[in-house]
Amino acid sequence: MKECASEALRLKRSKLHEQVLDLGLTWKKIVQFLNEKLEKNKMQSINEDLKDILQAAKQIVGTENGREAIESGAAFLFMTFHLTESVGHMETKAIRQMFGPFPSSSATAACNATNRIISHFSQDDVTSLVQMAENQCNDRVCFGKNLAFSFDMHGLDHFDELPVNGEAQKTITLDYKKFMNEHFQEHYTPELKPVEKTNGSFLWCEVEKYLNATSNEMTEAPRIEDLCCTLYDMLASVKSGDELQDELFELLGPEGLDLIEKLLQNRITIVDRFLNSSNDHKFQVIQDSCKKILGENTKPNYGCQVTIQSEQEKQLMKLYRREEKRIARREKKAGEDGEVSGEGLLSFDPKELRIHREQALLNARSVPILGRQRDVEAEKIRYPHVYDSQIEARETSAFIAGAKMILPEGIQRENTKMYEEVRIPYSEPMPVGFEEKPVYIQDLDEVGQLAFKGMKRLNRIQSIVFETAYNTNENMLICAPTGAGKTNIAMLTVLHEIRQHFQQGVIKKNEFKIVYVAPMKALAAEMTNYFSKRLDPLGIVVKELTGDMQLSKSEILRTQMLVTTPEKWDVVTRKSVGDVALSQIVKLLILDEVHLLHEDRGPVLESIVARTLRQVESTQSMIRILGLSATLPNYLDVATFLHVNPYIGLFYFDGRFRPVPLGQTFLGIKSANKMQQLNNMDEVCYESVWKQVKAGHQVMVFVHARNATVRTAMSLIERAKNNGQISYFLPTEGPEYGHALKQVQRSRNKQVRELFSDGFSIHHAGMLRQDRNLVENLFSNGHIKVLVCTATLAWGVNLPAHAVIIKGTQIYAAKRGSFVDLGILDVMQIFGRAGRPQFDKFGEGIIITTHDKLSHYLTLLTQQNPIESQFLESLADNLNAEIALGTVTNVEEAVKWISYTYLYVRMRANPLAYGISHKAYQIDPTLRKHREQLIIEVGQKLDKAKMIRFEERTGYFSSTDLGRTASHYYIKYNTIETFNELFDAHKTEGDILAIVSKAEEFDQIKVREEEVEELDALLNNFCELSAPGGVENSYGKINILLQTYISRGEMDSFSLISDSAYVAQNAARIVRALFEIALRKRWPTMTYRLLNLSKVIDKRLWGWASPLRQFSVLPPHILTRLEEKNLTVDKLKDMRKDEIGHILHHVNIGLKVKQCVHQIPSVTMEASIQPITRTVLRVSLSIHPDFSWNDQVHGTVGEPWWIWVEDPTNDHIYHSEYFLALKKQVVSKEAQLLVFTIPIFEPLPSQYYIRAVSDRWLGAEAVCIINFQHLILPERHPPHTELLDLQPLPVTALGCKAYEALYNFSHFNPVQTQIFHTLYHTDCNVLLGAPTGSGKTVAAELAIFRVFNKYPTSKAVYIAPLKALVRERMDDWKIRIEEKLGKKVIELTGDVTPDMKSIAKADLIVTTPEKWDGVSRSWQSRNYVQQVTILIIDEIHLLGEERGPVLEVIVSRTNFISSHTEKPVRIVGLSTALANARDLADWLNIKQMGLFNFRPSVRPVPLEVHIQGFPGQHYCPRMASMNKPAFQAIRSHSPAKPVLIFVSSRRQTRLTALELIAFLATEEDPKQWLNMDEQEMENIIGTIRDSNLKLTLAFGIGMHHAGLHERDRKTVEELFVNCKVQVLIATSTLAWGVNFPAHLVIIKGTEYYDGKTRRYVDFPITDVLQMMGRAGRPQFDDQGKAVILVHDIKKDFYKKFLYEPFPVESSLLGVLSDHLNAEIAGGTITSKQDAMDYITWTYFFRRLIMNPRKGISKH
Repeated sequence: MKECASEALRLKRSKLHEQVLDLGLTWKKIVQFLNEKLEKNKMQSINEDLKDILQAAKQIVGTENGREAIESGAAFLFMTFHLTESVGHMETKAIRQMFGPFPSSSATAACNATNRIISHFSQDDVTSLVQMAENQCNDRVCFGKNLAFSFDMHGLDHFDELPVNGEAQKTITLDYKKFMNEHFQEHYTPELKPVEKTNGSFLWCEVEKYLNATSNEMTEAPRIEDLCCTLYDMLASVKSGDELQDELFELLGPEGLDLIEKLLQNRITIVDRFLNSSNDHKFQVIQDSCKKILGENTKPNYGCQVTIQSEQEKQLMKLYRREEKRIARREKKAGEDGEVSGEGLLSFDPKELRIHREQALLNARSVPILGRQRDVEAEKIRYPHVYDSQIEARETSAFIAGAKMILPEGIQRENTKMYEEVRIPYSEPMPVGFEEKPVYIQDLDEVGQLAFKGMKRLNRIQSIVFETAYNTNENMLICAPTGAGKTNIAMLTVLHEIRQHFQQGVIKKNEFKIVYVAPMKALAAEMTNYFSKRLDPLGIVVKELTGDMQLSKSEILRTQMLVTTPEKWDVVTRKSVGDVALSQIVKLLILDEVHLLHEDRGPVLESIVARTLRQVESTQSMIRILGLSATLPNYLDVATFLHVNPYIGLFYFDGRFRPVPLGQTFLGIKSANKMQQLNNMDEVCYESVWKQVKAGHQVMVFVHARNATVRTAMSLIERAKNNGQISYFLPTEGPEYGHALKQVQRSRNKQVRELFSDGFSIHHAGMLRQDRNLVENLFSNGHIKVLVCTATLAWGVNLPAHAVIIKGTQIYAAKRGSFVDLGILDVMQIFGRAGRPQFDKFGEGIIITTHDKLSHYLTLLTQQNPIESQFLESLADNLNAEIALGTVTNVEEAVKWISYTYLYVRMRANPLAYGISHKAYQIDPTLRKHREQLIIEVGQKLDKAKMIRFEERTGYFSSTDLGRTASHYYIKYNTIETFNELFDAHKTEGDILAIVSKAEEFDQIKVREEEVEELDALLNNFCELSAPGGVENSYGKINILLQTYISRGEMDSFSLISDSAYVAQNAARIVRALFEIALRKRWPTMTYRLLNLSKVIDKRLWGWASPLRQFSVLPPHILTRLEEKNLTVDKLKDMRKDEIGHILHHVNIGLKVKQCVHQIPSVTMEASIQPITRTVLRVSLSIHPDFSWNDQVHGTVGEPWWIWVEDPTNDHIYHSEYFLALKKQVVSKEAQLLVFTIPIFEPLPSQYYIRAVSDRWLGAEAVCIINFQHLILPERHPPHTELLDLQPLPVTALGCKAYEALYNFSHFNPVQTQIFHTLYHTDCNVLLGAPTGSGKTVAAELAIFRVFNKYPTSKAVYIAPLKALVRERMDDWKIRIEEKLGKKVIELTGDVTPDMKSIAKADLIVTTPEKWDGVSRSWQSRNYVQQVTILIIDEIHLLGEERGPVLEVIVSRTNFISSHTEKPVRIVGLSTALANARDLADWLNIKQMGLFNFRPSVRPVPLEVHIQGFPGQHYCPRMASMNKPAFQAIRSHSPAKPVLIFVSSRRQTRLTALELIAFLATEEDPKQWLNMDEQEMENIIGTIRDSNLKLTLAFGIGMHHAGLHERDRKTVEELFVNCKVQVLIATSTLAWGVNFPAHLVIIKGTEYYDGKTRRYVDFPITDVLQMMGRAGRPQFDDQGKAVILVHDIKKDFYKKFLYEPFPVESSLLGVLSDHLNAEIAGGTITSKQDAMDYITWTYFFRRLIMNPRKGISKH
């Protein structure tokens, strides 16, 4: 609502502005006039002439003031020259007066053009044109004169004087002209006029008239006094005339219009008369009717138009009280004169008191509750460190330039025809308080002394904050004027932080980071220098991290203090880098210029602070926040936002603390004509400059464009010369002057040389560094009196002057693409340069602006406007960033997140400005509902744009690839919407540029008419691709600028150069983001194009240029020749250097070119493929770097590449990854191996491509073709065994009481029932494939019992793949088989080797494959090996893993042995569900009868699997990003049942546990996972050795890994099995070793670090299946849950294999030689033929026949 109103007002104002501009002869009118009068054919030449005049105006006026100024200048020139043939003295003078010095050639050109135009017309025509314009000017209606009133006025003539307000009257007139004259002469002539008696009786008479007129229509006419009473009441109220008019009309109806009019005109008189009338008889009347209303509470009896009674009651009561007060006051006065009379005050009767009381209540009802409390508090609370004179005195209010405001005291104003001036005098410095003591540097500790070397003591402000800053950890907000030394306060907090990490004289540098956020890059650079210098003695490294200065990860780690910009820091914290994420070791965050919160970049600050504060709360880590800001009015709000305790950390210093007090002058130029305005500005500017120079001061004049500096300087000199005052400006002749003059003459800058002799100079960023330094020195030595400069001087260099003048407040913003008001930040910074600390008692700041902006700058600089939050505009982007970061996962958290923003603080303080009605705020003071509403709306928007998935029912958010890309590349929500709409898989480079040009990031760039020609030229000269939209549209312009940038084209116009830089900077980022989007969408051609295009923009080289252009060492003509001769890199590689030299006609260059060619990164790839199943292919890709490394060119780390596998026919990417060719690998030419799986489809495609493209270099790529011509796919697999629907078999089927007693269940499960007969009643070999957890151990026991029953003398061998599993079996069977059945069980592993005797006695040997292999190698000599009747191999599917060959050899050997000794050995293989069970069965000699291969889905407890992919190339940050989802999974799938989390390393168990504890800390009940008495747990923790485990157990989280002490491990297992702790985090070995099922299993990452190859490799799929198998507890759960968190590129692979059984291949080939050697040594093999026979026994031989690609290479 509020916005609409202000919008309407803006429109009105701009319309008025246009009207004013239309007066006089405008350019539009001239053009229009010519178009009407002339035929088409003549217009051609005329248009050329008009262009000439405009061109001349452009040169005279300058481009920096925009189109409007140029046109009005052109019109002026036309007017000047239309009567004359040549440029005479008069004309020159007129132009000079208007514009200052000007090039005479331009004037001549304009004159000639004007004459050519005029020649087409008669004298009369021209005169009529000029007349027309002038008449219009004179006909201008006086303001308010043409208003038509809606009803006849009563005898009020236009010139009638109106009596208002009692006896002595100032005349008020409705004649506007008269009013203006009086107003501006600033004196009123009081005229006394007899006032006719308009008073109570007047009211009475009028009411009577009205009642008589209307009485016949009313059923019950009201009594006169009642109506009088009511009317009087309404007139006496505080309502405005308009409101009253409405109410009166409601009351009196249309017949009462006359009455209403009279009442309103005489309102004041009536009321005053009434109250002043000496007799109190009227008062009596009112009092009576009041009492009547209250006493009898009768409803008033006149018509239905009256409002409700209480309203009237209220009005009466008000009146009554007012009257009471008046009488009381009168009596008191009398009392003071004579005797003191108290009766008047005390004689209230109870009834009256009651009336008062009710009145008060009524009043209270109408006041908003919270508003009132706040006022009261503001009076009460005094914060100790707030020095704010504004609060102490909110004195004079004034009405300036159409806005009401409160101004400081002692203000002076002046109003002339040309301008309005407001002067605020400087304030006296604050007297020093008695408890203030300056802090001397020598009193600090050594850290402080080192850092503040060369300073004697801290200044006043620094001393006041010293205690809090240097000795506490409190958050702080410091508001102080510019130049008060805030940087050193930041320094104090930095030192405090350093001192905390200072132990035994050593600073622990890697324990902390300090981040300093500065709003501009220029400032960041300055701060970096400052802090580096100061902290260098302490050995602290300070680095700048901005868009210009990128740092590598290792540099960031080596730095202790980072100086950065808000945007950069936001991006850095959006990505969690490394697992000790950068943001986690930040201990101090310093935000400079916090008052930026209300500028466009405010939201960035808000999101940084909110993120930091949430981190403080979630991780319970200490991050101190220090906010530095200029003085701002609502410092309390900002303090609340930064979580500053206002009694300790809030410091507010007003203007009295400036090192040099500042007087401010505001000048508002009134003229509306742009050209006149500029002229007046120059005039006023000169006046101000002259005043200062005359008084002997130096002046800086700030303008807002580089070319305006010269123009302004020239114009000032011109005026000085005309007024004969130039002598004041000349530099003082002195000994140093001669030296200075010499320096100036040496300067290459013409303007600096010319201006110096007059005592002027200029300074802007476009000048050379040495010239700028020269000017700075001359100014500080006093040789230059007036320095005209741009705002960069104020930011970058500390160069003070006594007076600074800001001339004009319109500044061109490339970001906005138009002129905007100079930001308050800049004004403050510039004013901060006023006053030189050593010399001046005070400084002066003068700002010259247009009249309509006067109040704007006044309020800003006197801090009247509370700063508001801009966060709503970028809520979508920031919410998306938090979701992508994983810190916000549902609406609940998002609502909480908003409560950390400044937006929330302001929404509560000022609800109306944020569209919250008062009522809503009262109902919901924390605005919970409103925040939720905001989040849901934004959530839906983001969901629609596919940036997140938002499930409205549950309120959960989950991030998508698109959203993550947008967050990392800082892309706005609207841009993503545009991309969704326009971007698809088949766009050309030209289309892509066109799409990028439409991004929201470039919204502000507009097309300006004066640029069109230049853009056209750029389009023709530099654009290689078409630019849709052309020069007329902004997106066309952006496209042209981007292509010109790539082509390295030159631009002239100042605005284009700044636009171009802006476009290039953003486009590079957007194209990168598009590349990532295309890669995620798996579009190969698009991905390739975008990657190239992004390199094209980075390198500023088109793709078809020679790649050698990327080397700066080669001269341009050589490169051009290379391109002409079409010498490609490959050709050059094959040529000798002298050949190259000859071809290029430049003998010596050959070597250089040759070196460069070999430095372009290139790789060669070889791929070998092997099908795993008919649909999955495993690719092993070896990559050989093939280029020479040069640190200057390649850096010192590595060259990044993108590698992807594409299917050209289906246009799809099947796999992609980022690959870093490290420097050491390139230098040593060592190959790297990548292994990945991709899908294949039948019919087989002809080929896939593997493409490698360099991330940085153009022309560096390689392709490797995978050919499927001769690929033989493995056989289709036979079907699974169906699970039959059998009656569960009771345990009694064993037929032996001793066996039955071993089981704690009564019936076997379905799988066991189906295999019972084969295992227990036959001797055939068995292969049982069934999912983990389906009771395979029982199957093994059945087979063992058969041996005990049938062959009591022989032995059974049970082989388990891991020692841990052997231990588990031993612990179980020692009790059940040895103690209860009396059979001897022996363990045979690397740890336990029993002697021969005990082995000979054993009935059951439990062992590992390697150990049994070792034992059975010499089977001939070992008797007990030959006594084995059954070999049970658990997890036989491990054949395919690295230890597989051992199993293979054992089985082969067993079969071999039994064929020799003719004693059959039964083999029972137990495994998970297999794909190729048949092959395994054949090899194990199993006929149809012994093969049981159930589906993976046949689990005793059904399993629900969730797979989530996580992006990120680096392992550790990827693991860190999985923590929140893991916590979420526990919350949603298993809030109260046991959970197992598998991780890859001991370190990960610790990190994961600590993260989970951090998440728990934010919950209502942090110990919700601990299911036992805390005291008991304390006792248990006392016995634990591992310190981390002590911590985690207290929260109900156990850890389990091989590094724990045996007893700790046992304790944890106990606690978990008995559900005392709910969560157990374990390494993968636990999945095999211990059978603890849990309801939910989370597999966090499927890679582990392989020490041999030094990289992360994938877990074998069998391990993953084994871990999943731990989900679901047979006795308790009706289903188990598994959540698998994987690297996103592997997601598809896991999706496939977790549900499809896995084929088992043989891995014997690699180690065949070792095993052959063992057999030869053992004497089993004696000849080649034996060896061949031996191989036929192996499983390898089977698979070789089935899947030939396995072992036989391509040849």
